Amino acid sequence: MKTVLLIEPDQVLRSRLTSKLKEGGWSVLDASDHDHALALASQHQPEMILCDWQTPWSDIGRSCRRLADPNGASGRQPILIAAGNGHRAEKIAALESGADEYVAKSLDARAMRQFLASLTAKRTGHAPPKTNGSSAGSPETRLKFWGVRGSIATPGPETIKHGGNTSCIEVRVGGEIIVLDAGTGIRRLGLELKKEFADRPIHLNLLITHTHWDHIQGFPFFPAAYNPHNQVTIYGYEGARLGLQTTLSIQMENPYFPISMQQMPGHIAIRELKDMSFQLGSIGVKAHFVNHPGVCVGYRLFTPGGSISYLPDVELFQQHHTRLKNGSGPARHQAPAAVPEEDRNALEFVRDSDVLILDSQYDAAEYQKRIGWGHSCFEDSVTFAMEAGARRLFLFHHDPDHADEKIARMAARAREMARRAHSPIVIEAAREGCEVLLPATRAPAASG
Repeated sequence: MKTVLLIEPDQVLRSRLTSKLKEGGWSVLDASDHDHALALASQHQPEMILCDWQTPWSDIGRSCRRLADPNGASGRQPILIAAGNGHRAEKIAALESGADEYVAKSLDARAMRQFLASLTAKRTGHAPPKTNGSSAGSPETRLKFWGVRGSIATPGPETIKHGGNTSCIEVRVGGEIIVLDAGTGIRRLGLELKKEFADRPIHLNLLITHTHWDHIQGFPFFPAAYNPHNQVTIYGYEGARLGLQTTLSIQMENPYFPISMQQMPGHIAIRELKDMSFQLGSIGVKAHFVNHPGVCVGYRLFTPGGSISYLPDVELFQQHHTRLKNGSGPARHQAPAAVPEEDRNALEFVRDSDVLILDSQYDAAEYQKRIGWGHSCFEDSVTFAMEAGARRLFLFHHDPDHADEKIARMAARAREMARRAHSPIVIEAAREGCEVLLPATRAPAASG
């Protein structure tokens, strides 16, 4: 049996990875500190060492590798893998420091098993066993951010941490793949799907919130749409069959693009949604029209791991943060008439969401100069999310002028707002590559 030494100080993450890796046929040695890790490496001589980057990992990792293969007796040192937050700069630093490989901690257990199996295959020269790329039968819901930026893609050194690609999110539940919006982030998603599925067909559903360019501009570069074995079904509201078809096609017409949408080899179907509640396979979906120029909706997905609400572009009608007074908490007991009807409807739409991905493009000062543009400030978003009872909030649709430092400061201020309000909500700034796992806890709620 293959053995991996897992060095991870986070007990919850260590326990989850240990359990799942054992299910995948691995013998797992887990350690949370330096001395324990060294003892395990010396005694068991593992084939791989997976070590947390945030510890003094290079010292621990290299020491464990030496103990696992003293004097090179086996002729084959264990593979040393650094595990971190997934930032490209961190990966480069880890490899330069002597790691054989680098892996993001956010990988779900199935992907982690595949990663380790592929490393074993490289070493032995045998191809790893093929797994079902659709994750059929998996009870987990997996959400991954592929694009988090608003308005226009912003590559560059100041956007490395959070990312510069525009809106795109992937949701997996068993064999179902749902993609939310087709901003520039969908290109990288398509490349990963191509690697994962190889020669097997891909079937996915693409939900478009609206047709502003930052939500559709990645579709011409989506590899899955160029494979004749794949089925891509695109959904939208208000004239989608003709309007969405026309909009997607125009951006691919000459002289803008060398290949027309009609020339895409993949099986692409466009469906106009008429109902605000519908079903995509096993996943119930609700939609809600929001305050944003043109026709724009938000979506809520009901999965076995809980509900995911996605409102990437919305301008809340009321400045909610003005009702958060000196740590007294969100105004839950304020008379309903004091809250605009549009906001009350939106608030009920996302009520008790397990994950809420919400437009938080500006801070309050910036918003005062951009009222009516169709976006919210993070102060309003945080208070809105607390009032709705959301369990986890991702600040989304980052402004193209906001560098990583600015976004980090906004996220810190958002968490301080929640702390002062004595709210248990977990708040993060959305980041490309970030994955969220929602273990199945119940049957998915009906969308109707």
